[in-house]
Amino acid sequence: MASGARAPVSEDSVRTVSPGRRGEKGLAAPTGASVAVGALKSAASPVRSVVASPRPMKGKAGREAARRRLQLLPASQAEGRDEGAEDEDEEEEEPLLTVLEEEEEEAQPLPPVCVSPMRGMWRDEKVALYCDEVLQGCKAEDADEAMSKYLSEKLKLKDKWLGVWKTNPELFFVKYEEASIPFVGILVEVTCKPRQSSSSCFKVTVSVAEPFSSNIANIPRNLVNGILEELEHSVPLLEVYPVEGRDSDIRDIALALEVVRFFYDFLWRDWDDEESCENYTALIEERINLWCDIQDGTIPGPIAQRFKKTLAKYKNKRVELIEYQSNIKEDPSAAEAVECWKKYYEIVMLCGLLKIWEDLRLRVHGPFFPRILRRRKGKRDFGKTITHIVAKVMTTDMVKDLSSDTLLQQHDDLDLALDSCYSGDTVVIFPGEYQAVNLALLTDDIIIKGVGKREEIMITSEPSHDSFVVSKADNVKLMHLSLIQQGTVDGIVVVESGHMTLENCILKCEGTGVCVLTGAALTITDSEITGAQGAGVELYPGSIAILERNEIHHCNNLRTSDNSKSTLGGVNMKVLPAPKLKMTNNHIYNNNGYGVSILQPTEQFFIVAEAALNKGAASGDKKDDSMLSRVMQNLNLEMNNNKIEANLKGDIRIVTS
Repeated sequence: MASGARAPVSEDSVRTVSPGRRGEKGLAAPTGASVAVGALKSAASPVRSVVASPRPMKGKAGREAARRRLQLLPASQAEGRDEGAEDEDEEEEEPLLTVLEEEEEEAQPLPPVCVSPMRGMWRDEKVALYCDEVLQGCKAEDADEAMSKYLSEKLKLKDKWLGVWKTNPELFFVKYEEASIPFVGILVEVTCKPRQSSSSCFKVTVSVAEPFSSNIANIPRNLVNGILEELEHSVPLLEVYPVEGRDSDIRDIALALEVVRFFYDFLWRDWDDEESCENYTALIEERINLWCDIQDGTIPGPIAQRFKKTLAKYKNKRVELIEYQSNIKEDPSAAEAVECWKKYYEIVMLCGLLKIWEDLRLRVHGPFFPRILRRRKGKRDFGKTITHIVAKVMTTDMVKDLSSDTLLQQHDDLDLALDSCYSGDTVVIFPGEYQAVNLALLTDDIIIKGVGKREEIMITSEPSHDSFVVSKADNVKLMHLSLIQQGTVDGIVVVESGHMTLENCILKCEGTGVCVLTGAALTITDSEITGAQGAGVELYPGSIAILERNEIHHCNNLRTSDNSKSTLGGVNMKVLPAPKLKMTNNHIYNNNGYGVSILQPTEQFFIVAEAALNKGAASGDKKDDSMLSRVMQNLNLEMNNNKIEANLKGDIRIVTS
C-alpha cells in the first residue's frame, strides 16, 4: 500500500519534476496520425504484472488539482497523499488490479528510450553548453525564457515523435505495492507545435501509441485513456522521454529535454530570480563544478550526501509551505501566521546553508559547520576516574585483571556508558553487537577498548544518523574494535579537532573512510580499512596523521557515472597548507584509484611539482624516484617500508582539483 515516504527512484527510471513556476500555459497541439512502431518490440524494457487498485476518475477539475500537487514533488520525495484523498480512499474501497479481464489486451514491453549524451560530457563541455549556448550571459530572471527558447528551437526539428510518458503512480492508482511500481510508463505519440508562451512549463499533446505498451503488463487501457481524456491529452513535456532510434533529430530533442531537466533539478534555485546577481552564468558554472565534484569524488561521498540531503530537505520544506498556505481559506489566524513564519524561516536557514555550499572558496576545505555542539565535561569534581564495563551481565572474571581500587560501573548499553563518561574514564566493551549515537559526540578524553577478538566486538552505525564516530576531544583512543558503517553518509570516523588514536581496529566503511579535518591529528596502528566510497583516509589541509602497520584496501567504491575521473584510493591528501603524513609498514592495495593521491588546488603548484618529478627524464621515461621523494618531503610526507600495489590507477600521484 502506498503510505509514508516513497523509496528513492533512480534517475533512469522516472522523473516527475516540473519547473513550472510562472503559469500553466504550454505547448499543445492536436493529435495526428500514428507513427509505425513495428520495429520497437525488439530490445524492449522489462514488463510485469502488479497488484494495484485503480484510482477512480473524478473529472477534469479534481484531476488537475491532484496533478498540480504531484508536480510539486518528485516521486522519489513524495510524502504520501493529501488528507482529502485518504478520506476518499476510506469511503470507497477499490478492488485490487491483479489480472486483466479476458477482453482486455495486455500491455507490450516499453521500447528503450534515448540515452542521454550528458552522462559522457566533461565539465568544460557542460559549462559551455549551459553558459554559452543556452543561457548566453542572461540574468537570473531571464533564465526561464532562455531555457524555453532553447527547448522550443529543438522541438521544431520534428513535430511528431514517439516517447515514453513516465509519471507518478498516484495519478493512476490508490493502492499499490510501492516497490513494484516506481513509475507508470506509457508509450505515447507526441505532437508539438511552435511555442505559445515564454513559460518553461511546457506541455504537449499525447495519445496512446500502437502497440499499447507499458512497464505494467496488466494496466487497463481504458484507465489510461480515461486519465488522458481528463487531462485533455496534455502532459508535461519533461515527463516524456523520446524513444531510441536512428533519427538524429530525435536524439537532439532527447538531449534538449535532459538539458532542461538537469537545469531545474540541480542548477536552478527558487531564490535565483528574487536576488540580484551580476553574473548569473558564473553562478551556474559554480553549480556545475559542484555537481561534477560530487560525481567524480573530489568532494568526499559523505559530504556530498549531506549536501544532497540538505537540498532535498529545502525542496520538501518549500512544498510544505506552499501547501500550507494554499489550505488557508480566508485571513490567516494568529496560529496560522506563526506557523507560516516558522516554515518560512526553516526555508531561509536551509537556503543560507546551500549558498555556503556553492561558495567554492569555502567548499574547497570541506564541511562548514561542526558536527559536535556538545561541551566538554572535563574531569569529575572529586577527581576520580571510572571504568565502565559494557556487557549484558558482569562477572568477576571480567574484572579480575583490574586493580582493587578501580571504580567500576556496569552498563548493558554502550550509549549509556558513553553518556556517563568524564575525561580520564575508560570504557571496556565485551563481545557482542552494539550501537551508540554518543560515538558521534566524543568531546572528553576517554579510552574505548574491546576485550577479546576485535572481530567479536562489533559496533554498527545507526542508519538514520549522518555521522558514526566523530571526535573533538584533545585525546581519545579506540582499541580492539570493529566499526561497521551502515547507512550513515559521513566518514566512518571524523576527527574534527584534537587527536584520535585507532589501534587494532577494523573499519568497514560505506561512506568515506577516516576524515581528518584541518588542524586535527590522527594515529592509526595495526588496523584495517576497507569498503570506503571515497578514500580510505582523507587528510584535509593542515591536518596531521601517522599510519603504521595498517591494511587499506578495496576503497574508492564510488557510486558515480564517471569513475574514470576519480583519483581517490587508499590515502588522499589535500594541500595548501599541506597536511603532515608519516606512513610506515602499511599495505595499501586493490583500491580503485591511486594508492596515495595528493590533491593540489592550484595549477601553479602542480606545474612546479610535475617539473620536479620529470626533471632529467626524457619524454616517456619513468619518473625519477629521488625527485618524487623530494616532492614528498616538501609536502611533509614521510614514507618508509610501505607496500603499495595492485591499485587500479597506480601507486602515488599528484593531481589538481
